[in-house]
Amino acid sequence: MIERQFVQQKAKHYRIQELLASRLAKAGFSHAEIKKTPLGEKIIIYTSRPGMVVGQKGENIKALTSILKSKFKMENPQIEVAEIENPFLDAELIAKIIVNSLERFGPKRFKSLGYRTLDDIMKAKALGAELVISGRGIPSQRSRTWRFFDGYLKKSGDVSETQVRRGLAVAHLKSGAVGVKVSILPPDIKLPDKIIYREDIEKAKKEAEKKAEEKKKEVKIKAEEKKKEEEKKEEKKEEETKPKPEKPKKEAKKKEKVKEKEKKDVNTQKKRTKTSK
Repeated sequence: MIERQFVQQKAKHYRIQELLASRLAKAGFSHAEIKKTPLGEKIIIYTSRPGMVVGQKGENIKALTSILKSKFKMENPQIEVAEIENPFLDAELIAKIIVNSLERFGPKRFKSLGYRTLDDIMKAKALGAELVISGRGIPSQRSRTWRFFDGYLKKSGDVSETQVRRGLAVAHLKSGAVGVKVSILPPDIKLPDKIIYREDIEKAKKEAEKKAEEKKKEVKIKAEEKKKEEEKKEEKKEEETKPKPEKPKKEAKKKEKVKEKEKKDVNTQKKRTKTSK
């Protein structure tokens, strides 16, 4: 009985994943995690475009919650949206992107598509990657497999089972079904068979010290620039607050000129009266 419950639960989760993938295909849907909480079931949707998943004023999330309640009989489903930081390191999302491009433009340019996506993955600083495109119509009528690979990738052991990210998607074309497998070894993995030499450690330490010194210098320069700007602002404020020397007003000058004219006129009148006598 317990085994049947586990199987039913897994089948339910698989159906939920299919529903979300079909409804959120254009929103860059990668995968979803379903967790049980005391309040209800929590569904975390991982996508590269969270705005399209949420919709205007949360319309898409409301529609999804109503579908989950009615179709899968969930009492209180809580949907959360998580943004994928680097979409070129998500194997499932890359597999779906390749499938969408094959369905839209056909399988004629599958080589350029494979090499381009592989280049984008390696530019995202992945340690290694592998793309396998297999099916009918690539490139002939018979089914064939094409493999694109670069870097270092683990094929066996615990690292390949737990650390390597894998994605699988199927494109339905006119010629037939085409499968796409993506395997990525992310850059933040510590491999057990990686040997680090002392020289490399010393070089890394020296580089870290140089970077720290450069950062300290940049911080000092920025602090000095801020001090200079603050001093300039204070000087401007002091100049504004200081009492400005009163400039001779135009009216005072005019009055002085008028007085001088009056004095001259009086002197001229006195001279005239003397001469008349």
